[in-house]
Amino acid sequence: MRNKVIPFLLFLILLLSACSSSPLTDKKISKSDTIIYQSENGPVKVPAHPKRVIVLSSFAGNVMALGVPLVGVDSWSKMNPRFQDKLKNVQEVSEENIEKIISLQPDLIIGLSTTKNIDKLKKIAPTVTFTYGKVDYLTQHIEIGKLLNKEKEARAWVEDFKKRAEETGKEIKEKIGENATVSVIENFDKQLYVFGNNWGRGTEILYQAMKLKMPEKVKEMALKQGYYAISPEVLPQYTGDYLIISQNIDSKTSFEETATYKNIPAVKNHHVFVANAKEFYFNDPLTLDYQLDFFRNKFLGK
Repeated sequence: MRNKVIPFLLFLILLLSACSSSPLTDKKISKSDTIIYQSENGPVKVPAHPKRVIVLSSFAGNVMALGVPLVGVDSWSKMNPRFQDKLKNVQEVSEENIEKIISLQPDLIIGLSTTKNIDKLKKIAPTVTFTYGKVDYLTQHIEIGKLLNKEKEARAWVEDFKKRAEETGKEIKEKIGENATVSVIENFDKQLYVFGNNWGRGTEILYQAMKLKMPEKVKEMALKQGYYAISPEVLPQYTGDYLIISQNIDSKTSFEETATYKNIPAVKNHHVFVANAKEFYFNDPLTLDYQLDFFRNKFLGK
């Protein structure tokens, strides 16, 4: 009888072990469903593999470049012609439309430090905000990579982009000269703006990645703030040997028809390159790749 009991007890122990292993495994899996992201406001528990992300700022291109699904984006991203196909089934949202955000059932919300209703958004889903310009544009992409559990992919793109931009910059300098200057302007709401080195419009590539030179007047007035409003009459003071115009067609001003503009050396020398502002606003990977191709084409004919 004793010999029969021992095998039975062993069988019972093995059976209990097998049954108990499943919940333990499930527990490990559930833990891996979230990660802790060290945001500028402290640690935030976020999904390890987010499936329904809402972006309330200019980071939609960063998220798309990392292959993470979006369900809602800001109006600026939605109007970008280069994003239209990717955002075809993605809703336009704002931080003020809380009900719509709730209806989209996000598992992660990304915004800026200036985004409104942060406390309400945090009750809907884990919410992470960034202060624009606190870190450079490439570090920003890496941070978003960390947030989305895609740091490796983000770093790989950054390294590849830096090489491509540096090589293109060298070719451009060889063609236009080491001391040639470049300006970036944009017309918006009947006003002209000139840009520094960190406000989208290709400025990060031109001045940071390629290290092309900025006119002294632009450096003096626009470098610190990122942009500076000017009148058409003073445009010659801010125009370099080459001029990039980020043009808003729907709010086009008449500055290009003035004698002042037509007599600028860059204009006379056909050193003016016009881009669609709606495609040129941002500094995410999708936009940066497009801008780099744009500059290669315009400066080098490639």
